[in-house]
Amino acid sequence: VVIALGGNALGNSPQEQLELVKNTAKHIVDMIADGVNVVVSHGNGPQVGMINNAFAYASANDGKTPEMPFPEAGAMSQGYIGYQLSQAILNELKRRDIMRSSVALITQTVVDANDPAFQDPTKPVGEFYPPERAEVLRRENPSWVLREDAGRGFRRYVPSPRPLEIVEEAGLKTLLASGLHLIAGGGGGIPVFRTEGGYEGVDAVVDKDLTSCLLAKRIKSDLFVISTAVSNVAIHFGTPEQENISRMTVAEAMACVEAGYFAPGSMLPKVLAAVDFVRATDKEAIITSPENVRAAVVEGKGTHIVP
Repeated sequence: VVIALGGNALGNSPQEQLELVKNTAKHIVDMIADGVNVVVSHGNGPQVGMINNAFAYASANDGKTPEMPFPEAGAMSQGYIGYQLSQAILNELKRRDIMRSSVALITQTVVDANDPAFQDPTKPVGEFYPPERAEVLRRENPSWVLREDAGRGFRRYVPSPRPLEIVEEAGLKTLLASGLHLIAGGGGGIPVFRTEGGYEGVDAVVDKDLTSCLLAKRIKSDLFVISTAVSNVAIHFGTPEQENISRMTVAEAMACVEAGYFAPGSMLPKVLAAVDFVRATDKEAIITSPENVRAAVVEGKGTHIVP
């Protein structure tokens, strides 16, 4: 089972995240105890934005710290999120006397230099800003694209090209075959171009749900689970008419997409990734919150997308 954890569901600081992943690890290890081989991917929108913003602030104010490109910031976020997830899973395995291990792998994702996403940034990163702060940031950073995000405030948006290939795929399969539980594809993987001289990092963030879907298809996962901050996919989200969905076919999901029920950069890519996996494999995908992951698999909670 591939489980994709949302970056927004991981907290707003390393300290908060560490506590949250301890709880998430319990639900993941519940599945491991059931005999499931687990691969965990994760988002990094808030975290990579935090890292990038911190370096930008330090560079502008101390004259010594270099600005940090997005590929390197992405690698840093993969490192510290992967460390915390792996540690939490290992500690929970040890607590239950389960003799298994996990490993976090820095992962690169090949993208196309001609992808139209580079002309239209759609991926929100970093924290939410009130309108007045967003206006200040626009003046201070003319190249930034800041947009309102689902009624929660303004966020910075960067290009989000489609993932074409996972560079470390062969290594992932080898580690998985050896019985390890993996943390991989963090933040959608570090986006890279394939050039005549080799791989080169690019300033972008690949959507983690699409990369997780690609990963799930490539390793022939039996089930694809997208974990986010809400328990169910909903239409009319955040309004008095909100309606949670427990089950929908691919055709029903795409009808909701075409009706515009799901916000770009939020629920839309999750639903599209789930639909992609189901179409490609004729298997099931689930969207739910971290605490409901095992209950969704075993008891039917969350939103199940079926052929």
